[in-house]
Amino acid sequence: MTDIQTPAETPAAPVYSVAQERRIVTAIPGPKSHELQARRAKVVSAGVSSALPVYIERANGAVLVDVDGNQFIDFGAGIGVTTIGHTEASVVEAAAAQLQDVIHTLFTITPYEEYVRVAELLAERTPGTHEKRTVLVNSGAEAVENGVKIARKHTGRRAVAVLDHAYHGRTNLTMAMNYKAHPYATGFGPFAGDVYHAPSSYPYRDGLSGADAAARTIGYLEKVIGASDLACLVVEPIQGEGGFMVPADGFLPMLQAWCTEHGVVMIADEIQSGMARTGRYFASEHFGWTPDLVLSAKGIAGGLPLAGVTGRAEIMDSAHAGGLGGTFGGNPVACAAAIAVFESIEANDLLAEATRIGRTLTAGLERLKARYDVIGEIRGIGAMVAIELVQPGTGSTTKVPNPEAVSALVAHAAQQGVLLLSAGTFGNVLRFLPSLAVSDALIEDALHVLDDGFAALG
Repeated sequence: MTDIQTPAETPAAPVYSVAQERRIVTAIPGPKSHELQARRAKVVSAGVSSALPVYIERANGAVLVDVDGNQFIDFGAGIGVTTIGHTEASVVEAAAAQLQDVIHTLFTITPYEEYVRVAELLAERTPGTHEKRTVLVNSGAEAVENGVKIARKHTGRRAVAVLDHAYHGRTNLTMAMNYKAHPYATGFGPFAGDVYHAPSSYPYRDGLSGADAAARTIGYLEKVIGASDLACLVVEPIQGEGGFMVPADGFLPMLQAWCTEHGVVMIADEIQSGMARTGRYFASEHFGWTPDLVLSAKGIAGGLPLAGVTGRAEIMDSAHAGGLGGTFGGNPVACAAAIAVFESIEANDLLAEATRIGRTLTAGLERLKARYDVIGEIRGIGAMVAIELVQPGTGSTTKVPNPEAVSALVAHAAQQGVLLLSAGTFGNVLRFLPSLAVSDALIEDALHVLDDGFAALG
């Protein structure tokens, strides 16, 4: 298997099997989607909801095609999973080739090179030049669980700290770590204990500098928990479900300095923000932050289930033999896909594409903000951008959340062939999480749809 090489020439334009355009040919949802929805209601738990009940038949690049032939510009990417594009050719080819060789042996019984190569790539690409180790698992929540248990093993301490507005998953431990209970945790308790929620940095609403926000967080950690009992602090460098909050400058490095001083493991939850999403491999790099452990998932394998915990060798090696692993963790097919993802990022200069997308999208949203005072703030980095909506006339004063506007805009966009996601603790954030295959033309088309939606709000 060859090492990743930086391309010497400009990459060739991709060829897509689905026309990269928006096209609506039926009502949304269409008749075939209605039929499938009826079948679903009879056999799928009502607890598994869907944001938009259109049933997808094909997907390529930045476009989804439903069973009725409607084509949607996808600004969700499976919540940041298909980062390099739907059915990206090199990922499909790598997974198909691996399917012919080995589908499963279980790495903890008989290992294979693909797992090792993914660990090598994560060691190279996660922040910091220190010696690193990796364990591969299946999902983001499983990565969080393993990161916490490794930190507890290393420190011999019990307590776990997270930040306000955080989201970390739907398992028992991660439900306790989430800031917002509904819908993720309602009625599912009791939850894991020894989890504490510290104040975060939310510049739009708290107005604090990074230093002041960090001092507030550290004050909470020292007074409410005590450093001697704290195993780890788990932080999303850009908070995802919370509304794409970008912390104030200096916030994360100051927290890391405190954690290092007191022997606390600081963990970067890069499950949504990692893998080239922000124009760097990991969002932590934008803040001059070198975490002790980095959690990756979502975009790492182009749509196949894979996740990892990567961190300082002395911390990761604290776990005893047999203490880490799982039946499907680091599956060979998913690992082959992940290697192709890393190679595609380099070969197609996708870090630059993320920066290009952020520039185009932010400029278009700034034009809308100048016209519609319902837009309180635009924030984000690279292809991870959001707008926070407030009640008209309150943006510079009380900043009253406006979740009704978000719901209306998401519904309007869906009817016009644009898939958007809501977010935010108050439900008042529209997030844009497109694949890095999305063109400027598709972005501008989606912005026109959004413009009409804002106008319709009155």
